Amino acid sequence: MQKQGGFTLIELVITIIVLGILAVVAAPKFLNMQDDARLAAAQGVKSALQSSSQLVYSKAAIKGVESVPSASISIANDTVNTKFGYPANDSVAKTVTLDGWSEVPGAAGTFKPDSASNTKCSVVYNNNLTATGGVPEITVSETCGK
Repeated sequence: MQKQGGFTLIELVITIIVLGILAVVAAPKFLNMQDDARLAAAQGVKSALQSSSQLVYSKAAIKGVESVPSASISIANDTVNTKFGYPANDSVAKTVTLDGWSEVPGAAGTFKPDSASNTKCSVVYNNNLTATGGVPEITVSETCGK
C-alpha cells in the first residue's frame, strides 16, 4: 500500500482559521500606524512653521521691526511681510519648504497634504497678534490622526 502525502481537510481548515485571526488582529494595528504617521507628519509641519517664524522674528528683531504692526524683511531674495516681527499669514509659506504639503489657495497660512487620501488633515498658521509679546497660533486639525 502506498502512503498518501499532503494535508488533511481539518489541517487546512485550522490553518485558514489561524490566518484569519492573525489578519483580524494585525489589520487594526497597521491602520493605526498609518494614522500615527499622518499625525506625525502634521506635527512636523507645525514644528517647521514654529521654527521658521522664530527665525523670521530674529531677523525682524535685528532689523528693529519686531514691535511694528506691519513691516517687511528680506529672506532668501524674497520679501516676507511681518506682523509684530512674525510672518504675516500671507507670507508664512515663503519661510518654509514643505515636502508633500502645500498652502491652500485662498486660505493664507493653511497647509494641507498633497495626497488625496488625507484631505481632512490641515495645519493652520494664524498670526492674529495685536501687540508685542505674543506668538502666532499654529494648530493641527484633530482629523489628522483619524
